[in-house]
Parts: sequence; C-alpha cells; structure tokens
Amino acid sequence: MTTYDFVDHAHQLSPEGLKQIINMALKAFSDYHETIEDIIAEDDKVWVRIKATGTHTGEFMGIVPTGKKITMMFADMFRIVNGKIVEYWEVRDQLDYNKQLGLIEYTEQGKKLFPQEVK
Repeated sequence: MTTYDFVDHAHQLSPEGLKQIINMALKAFSDYHETIEDIIAEDDKVWVRIKATGTHTGEFMGIVPTGKKITMMFADMFRIVNGKIVEYWEVRDQLDYNKQLGLIEYTEQGKKLFPQEVK
C-alpha cells in the first residue's frame, strides 16, 4: 500500500487526484447524474454497475465542449477494510464515450458493417 493506504488501479491517482478528476467531470458535464444499476458484495469487495449521463458543456481533459448528451456504463470494484475503501478498479467503454462525443467515427467499412451504431 502507499502512504495514504489507497490504491487507484483505474487511474493511478492519489485520493486527492481522484477528487480533482471527479470535480473536473462534474463541471464539464453540468447535468451529470449516476444511477446504480447493480451492487454485489462478497467478503471485502463490492462491485457496482453504474449508468452515468450528462451533457458535455465544459472543457474536460482538453476536450472542448461539444454540447452532446452522453450515456456511459461503468463497472467499479472496491476493496474495503475497516469500513474504508483501500483499493479501486473501474472498467468503462472509453471507445463508446469517444464516439458519443464525436471524437471518433466509424470508417466507411465500419458504417456498412454496423449501420445500427451510426447516428
């Protein structure tokens, strides 16, 4: 463990760094909202499936506001010791996030193969 007894396996940040990223996201997605879809707990671990929505109205991680509404699904896992989170993992579909913001697009072949995905 580190000196602050917390390991962020998802972003490799300290607790303070993680708070800063979260605050940046809340500012960039002004109507940000999370809904817990599922929670599973076993032994010292808790898994949480989260649906997040928001409108990209502010700069985030160097991405200028697009005004686009996004929906993301996360799978977070926490290890808890003595009532405190000591480890954190996160899985999310970054490709879908980038597509929703219009940062990447399907190639012409991709549009033919996956027409239902092209909006």
